[in-house]
Amino acid sequence: MESFARDKASFTPSYKQYVLLALTGVYIFNFIDRQILVILQESIKEELQVLDWQIGLLTGFAFAVFYVTMGLPIARWADQSSRRNIITLALAFWSTMTALCGVAANFTQLLLARIGVGIGEAGGSPPAHSMISDYFPKERRATALSIYSMGIYGGILFGYLFGGWLNQYFGWRNTLLVLGIPGILYAIFFRFTVKEPPRGYSEAFVSESPLPTMKQVFRVLASRRAFLFLAVGAGLHTFVTYGVGNWFPSFLSRMHGMESGEIGTWLALASGLGGGIGTFLGGYLGDRFGQIDRRWYLWIPGIAIAISIPITLYSLYAANQYAAVISLLFSRLCWGTYLGPCLAMTHGLVSLRMRALASAIFFFVLNFLGLGLGPMCFGALSDLLHAEFGIEALRYALSFSALVSCVSIVCFWQGSRTLNADLDNAPV
Repeated sequence: MESFARDKASFTPSYKQYVLLALTGVYIFNFIDRQILVILQESIKEELQVLDWQIGLLTGFAFAVFYVTMGLPIARWADQSSRRNIITLALAFWSTMTALCGVAANFTQLLLARIGVGIGEAGGSPPAHSMISDYFPKERRATALSIYSMGIYGGILFGYLFGGWLNQYFGWRNTLLVLGIPGILYAIFFRFTVKEPPRGYSEAFVSESPLPTMKQVFRVLASRRAFLFLAVGAGLHTFVTYGVGNWFPSFLSRMHGMESGEIGTWLALASGLGGGIGTFLGGYLGDRFGQIDRRWYLWIPGIAIAISIPITLYSLYAANQYAAVISLLFSRLCWGTYLGPCLAMTHGLVSLRMRALASAIFFFVLNFLGLGLGPMCFGALSDLLHAEFGIEALRYALSFSALVSCVSIVCFWQGSRTLNADLDNAPV
């Protein structure tokens, strides 16, 4: 307990907020580099002469496979080592690989560089989630994790805005080179301004038990019915958000004739603003209503996804591009509500020395189903429908998202039924 007393002076409320903002900055770079190809994909497709499913492979599956598989051993490392240092190394590595994407001579080289980005980004979120749970108590944790998760939409906003205009005037290669360098500088800044918190600091509790094995963590999560349903529900939800989100720039280009600069500007506002607000609200409302009934942590995402279904379909069939983009803003607001509550509940279901690995397991399901399969499946469906429907194929392919969202809602509802009991039986 002496270490907690020593750190109390340095871990002031304002410093905790600073660390949260610094970690959010890392996540902004994470999503700039992850999603930048989405705004560049039509230019890449034209130069490299690739099909939609190959674009889906670049923006989704190839990235996701290495992201989720490397996330597990890196999270295991983070549960026993300095999480700050792991985040620093990861940020510097994935930023370097993003810059290298800009010098790829062909599809294979670009694919390999994107795999490198995925490997680097695997070291970002699980250690960050674990640090946040040590800095913030459980009654404020969903809000803190939601603020961190707003980095997703901050990254999308800056990536779309700058990426769209840089691509239009300087080309996709120069865009990737320019956007890769700042992350390396930020990694140095992060390393020397952020402190590693003691594990269990927010609970004022030191665990004397040995580090759980990966098998033990898997066993705990597999025994929690609430986790199984919330993970699958979140995975199916991100199948929709990544699938529709990654293809929406191409949809606006093909169906409404917009250029990349205009697309980037509009989607930066729709995705960045809408998604950021929704992500914060998800955590805030979860913490507020979760004090009354913890099942609200899963009810809120389910309700929001239900609201998003007709809005998303309208954005796909709207008469003009501005109605489509404004509708997407409200879809993004609803889509963003799930992440903070789901992460908070995942951490609540395990012991404090399982948190980084629990996040990685959650992200494994989330990104394999969502990022890995979403963009590629929608791209493949678009290719399949193209012979019969031509330019309308992408619209019809993205409409399939409504059915997947319905299944996701059922999963969140099922998970809420055992959530209270599973939280009460969580290991210390």
